Amino acid sequence: MFAYQDTRDRVDVAFTDRHGGVSGGPYASLDLGDRSGDLAINLGRLAEAFTGEAAAPLARMRQVHGTEVAVVAGPPSADVPAADALVTSAPGLVLVVRVADCAPVLLADVERNIVGAVHVGRPGLVAGVVPKAVDAMRDLGADRLVAWVGPHVCGRCYEVPAAMRDDVAAVVPEAFAETSWGTPAVDIGAGVLAQLRAAGTGLRRPVDVVEVDQCTLEDEDLYSYRRQGVESGRLAGVVRVRP
Repeated sequence: MFAYQDTRDRVDVAFTDRHGGVSGGPYASLDLGDRSGDLAINLGRLAEAFTGEAAAPLARMRQVHGTEVAVVAGPPSADVPAADALVTSAPGLVLVVRVADCAPVLLADVERNIVGAVHVGRPGLVAGVVPKAVDAMRDLGADRLVAWVGPHVCGRCYEVPAAMRDDVAAVVPEAFAETSWGTPAVDIGAGVLAQLRAAGTGLRRPVDVVEVDQCTLEDEDLYSYRRQGVESGRLAGVVRVRP
């Protein structure tokens, strides 16, 4: 179920793999996307494994590759918000970010019990969704952050046209990369790390970054849109402050 887990004081974080759910076929088995039709059941299994309660409150977002940050106090009462980052200071609320090659980034001020979850694809990296999420957490009172950068397609594998790489690197130079076979690439993880370092200059201490070194394209225990296409499921990053 979990590719990675960590606990810091009252903050729990985890990134899922593709095992432990009920989905079949190419979505087997813990698909946390919308295509397999098993989202509710799989979310319940995730919630129970992560918190011990299948009915634990979950906050999700409809990710649109933008920079909207939603400050949430509980599960959505109606429609899931269109956003690419969630932040909260509500104990017990589990924030969920879903990916299948993009980078899931989890954030926490473990002293002040403020947490965030961010979806970072190439457009979000360029637009600056990570620093916007850090700013939103700072507005809630956070001033010392830990960041977990979860499984995503690595710079050795994320091949793009040369012009696209140049456009990204013009904004985030650290994302300039080359595939292992010598073609233009974008390194989302390196770009995220650079943005976290820059965002940390406004905090009490530099951001403490934990990198989960797993490439979604290379690791078949993870979902990958680049490997599976439209039949790819979604893995998740989850974070909460224990009540």
